[in-house]
Amino acid sequence: MDEQNQELPEGIVIRFRDCFSVRYIQSASLFCRLGYELEKEYATTGTLSAEQRLRHEAFILNAIFSSVAFLESTINELWSDAADNAYFFSDEKNEALLQAVGEKWKNENYFDRTPLPNKYQKILEIGEKPLFEENDPDYSGIKDLIGIRNYLMHYRREWIVIQTDRTPGAHAETHAEKFERLLKNRFDENPLAPQNLPFFPDRCLGHGCAEWAVTTSLSFTDRFFRNLGLPAPYEGIRDELATR
Repeated sequence: MDEQNQELPEGIVIRFRDCFSVRYIQSASLFCRLGYELEKEYATTGTLSAEQRLRHEAFILNAIFSSVAFLESTINELWSDAADNAYFFSDEKNEALLQAVGEKWKNENYFDRTPLPNKYQKILEIGEKPLFEENDPDYSGIKDLIGIRNYLMHYRREWIVIQTDRTPGAHAETHAEKFERLLKNRFDENPLAPQNLPFFPDRCLGHGCAEWAVTTSLSFTDRFFRNLGLPAPYEGIRDELATR
């Protein structure tokens, strides 16, 4: 008899809590590595098929989406464990911290409506820990990353200006110009994109951007959990999070 398909005895209930944050950061890292392999092949051969280019774009986009999904699910899981009294730490200080979060932030609707970066700040505040400064590279980095994800996820077409008067106030800043201002020189540009194309999205969305998304997300959450004195949920799979 297949033991995996055995029915549970009547009256037995099994409960478990999943951890999608780990799956998302594993996915983001995998997509990042796959995009890197295609860029390495292009550097060697100077050419990629249309199918390979499509795969590259899919890998990069999904590395970005999964990185933000990791940030979302990480803080949501922590809050859910606190709200549901579902934490099991041997350290009494850690249990006291999660208990305080569960007691002081019980309003689920308010939690859901709070912007993602503010959720992290609010839990640090409840734990009486130092908050991230607005100009902190990791904090501003995840805010920019979330901005890219939101723009791509809720995409609305706009004119992309190739050549324009750069005088401040000459015209309303487009999303493409905003992302170029925020992100240019933060990471290597997409080698598959010709230099005469706009920075965003073409030259921006390559392995460099995907790697930046993964490493910035992890650097931010590493510091968050370290500030709280809590173990990071992905601690046991760090060797699976290479980006190239």
